[in-house]
Amino acid sequence: MSRDYYEILGVARDAGNDEIKKAYRGLALKHHPDKNPGEEEAERRFKEAAEAFDVLGDEKKRSTYDQFGHAGLSGAGAGPRGFSNVEDIFSVFGDIFGGGGGSIFEDLFGGGGGGRPHPQQGENLRAEIPIRFEEAADGTHRELAVTRRLTCETCHGSGAKPGTKPTQCNLCHGVGQVQQSQGFFSIRSVCPQCRGEGVRIESPCAECQGEGRLRRKEDVRLDIPAGVQDGTRIRVTGAGNAGHRGGPPGDLHVIIRLEHHEFFQRVDNDVLCEIPVTFSQAALGAKVEVPTLGGKASMSIPAGTQSGEILRMRGQGFPSLHGHRGGDQLVKVVVEVPKKLNEEQTELLHRLAELDEKEVSHKRHSFFERLKNYFD
Repeated sequence: MSRDYYEILGVARDAGNDEIKKAYRGLALKHHPDKNPGEEEAERRFKEAAEAFDVLGDEKKRSTYDQFGHAGLSGAGAGPRGFSNVEDIFSVFGDIFGGGGGSIFEDLFGGGGGGRPHPQQGENLRAEIPIRFEEAADGTHRELAVTRRLTCETCHGSGAKPGTKPTQCNLCHGVGQVQQSQGFFSIRSVCPQCRGEGVRIESPCAECQGEGRLRRKEDVRLDIPAGVQDGTRIRVTGAGNAGHRGGPPGDLHVIIRLEHHEFFQRVDNDVLCEIPVTFSQAALGAKVEVPTLGGKASMSIPAGTQSGEILRMRGQGFPSLHGHRGGDQLVKVVVEVPKKLNEEQTELLHRLAELDEKEVSHKRHSFFERLKNYFD
């Protein structure tokens, strides 16, 4: 069973963002693998704290977690990132420690580039896809043709010509940063010679021109859960650009757009549609066929139904993404008034009008009484 994220960070459920960030920073410093070499428990707690902060540090994820717990984070890209290693965590949260990547730990623990390329997480990609109402209700999948940067197979991502290796940058000595002192102040900036990578490529790979990655079109399968709404964001982990110099890949974020439907409108998990009925059907009651997300269905119109009245068909709406009770279909009844009448219809309506005058309904009688009093 997963531990409570607030318990992991040691903060109250009403803690502010700054307090959550401070708590995570303290735990990350305490359990960082560089400070606890070979200790699996420390590495586990380090990743656990990162997962907790990924949820509680994000307003939308935190709101979902507060309402539904861990179960609410399992659908549609709402869950925490899957951190595969320490570099993955710091490529995402490095700004919390006052710099990119693990630079703060280089200061604390004396680490440096050592002539190795600095791994960087690949860039995230974004796409939008339209789906039909029926697909949103039932769930579906798509095969997306995504143009992304993949690791060069010739140099295996190093950027160097096969048979050669990158060499340590002679300006920053593999750290990726240079330091300049101005009086009492010391300023660190990205090394202008290696652009922060800590290495130089003397003989670049002919296939990728030293980039270590190539643009390729690749099919990505996207599973769309039942109940998605317009604007739902689905994350496909690892389907973004490949990492740079051995870093983890980015993610693909897909935005769902619900197409316009001829009959239906979505209201939360309910489906609203309008159906026209005749005056006689509304007055006497009738059985009519109505469209639903699952096909045609029969519905009873009670006698005396008024124009604009909304009838409810239980369980005919969208399912809930979080496993709760699904929505209903709301049917708005619109009584049609014919613009042209044949002779028989005209005669019958005249007869009905005469009866209406003799047998005034309570509602009409009350209205005319109030109207008379108003003018008097």
